[in-house]
Amino acid sequence: MTLHTKFRALGASVAAALMVASTASAMELRAWNIHVEDYPNSIALESFAAEVAEKTGGDVTVKLFHNGVLGNQPDAIEQVRLGILDMGQFNLGPMGQSIPETNVVSLPFIFPSIPKMYELMDGDVGDAISAGMEDKGMRALAWYDSGARSFYNSVRPINSPDDVEGLKLRVMSNNLFVGMVEALDGNATPMAFGEVYQSIKTGVVDGAENNPPSYHSVNHYEVAQYYSLTEHLIIPECVCISNAAWDKLTAEQQEIVKTAARNSAEEQRTLWQAREAASMEAVQAGGVTVNTIDDKGPFQEKMAVVYDGFLAENPDLSDLVNLIRNAN
Repeated sequence: MTLHTKFRALGASVAAALMVASTASAMELRAWNIHVEDYPNSIALESFAAEVAEKTGGDVTVKLFHNGVLGNQPDAIEQVRLGILDMGQFNLGPMGQSIPETNVVSLPFIFPSIPKMYELMDGDVGDAISAGMEDKGMRALAWYDSGARSFYNSVRPINSPDDVEGLKLRVMSNNLFVGMVEALDGNATPMAFGEVYQSIKTGVVDGAENNPPSYHSVNHYEVAQYYSLTEHLIIPECVCISNAAWDKLTAEQQEIVKTAARNSAEEQRTLWQAREAASMEAVQAGGVTVNTIDDKGPFQEKMAVVYDGFLAENPDLSDLVNLIRNAN
């Protein structure tokens, strides 16, 4: 073998080794998302993935699985906690069973408004909740908006707590939400979201509670045409990463991923607000009676029993609850 040939062979070997090293250092993060591709959250996640790939030069990529194709939300949360899945975009409501700190934002009327929620979640409150999540195997990179949930029903407008009395209302399967309706002298009925339309139509329940895009997109407005803006729950969502995946990133990559997530949150919030406004316009065009509630004080006063029960069971979370309440 000539010297020239030896150098060519050595060069090829070095190039191959560099290619293998580059491939070995590249990381693909698999991310769960319950929403369809054209939903505000999904669009923002696509922007997040694009920014991560660009800023890391392709060394870190995010493969998004929309529409819940990797399983339901509670299972996906556990898989991220255990490091089986790398990432997820989750509502904090279903996290309460395994991460107590996340239950704080499910307390009724804990946030007085969406802008205040942004402020607190982007600051000390969000940091405290993320710290609780880290103890359980994941961390929050950014906080998404999921609007304010309000009551809707087929019987009457709700202007005061007295108007809730006797109404059969579907709620998510969480003791806090059951307690909320019971504190208003209503009948709370936990059931799967997919069963709500038919249950209202047939009178099994009188109504439910949700944000405007959900109320509109699944056609609940067709069978429950009184939508009362109690805005009793403002539950943010998170872009979360498993501790296992986070620890595999370099410090520089971690900063890129975190910044991309926060940039995507800004986009998601803007898209969400536009989607919410369009949904409100659509349901009103469909004949829905929408009423605002100027004084939510009487509703909030009824929630004292819910807060007392929660803090009795979770005394270690009283500082976090007070941090939010005092900021209001």
